[in-house]
Amino acid sequence: MPSTLSLDGLRFAMVSSTASAVDSAAPTTFDYHQDGRLIWGEYTGDTVTEGRFVGEVAGAEVRVSFAHALVADGTVVRGDAVSRAEQAEDGRIRLVEDFAVDGVDHVSVCLQV
Repeated sequence: MPSTLSLDGLRFAMVSSTASAVDSAAPTTFDYHQDGRLIWGEYTGDTVTEGRFVGEVAGAEVRVSFAHALVADGTVVRGDAVSRAEQAEDGRIRLVEDFAVDGVDHVSVCLQV
């Protein structure tokens, strides 16, 4: 990955998560915006009705704080995550994210669409 990662205008789809089963037909999708090191965006789909994140890019690492509402009952989930950007075999960007929910560590993988 380049030393300065540019995610502006990119969309990613979740392909796996240890926090929940991923619906491959309708996965959660994430839209990224970027100004320098500052990133922000929104996400929706699968188990999430609406979500927002804000954070920074540092080299090939993405650090964000997030909040989203669950489809099941509207519960709001908040947390922090750190992703490492990798290049997939086909040249797209893959984000491998470490995060915790209610004190339990999880890993999710999102792929550029």
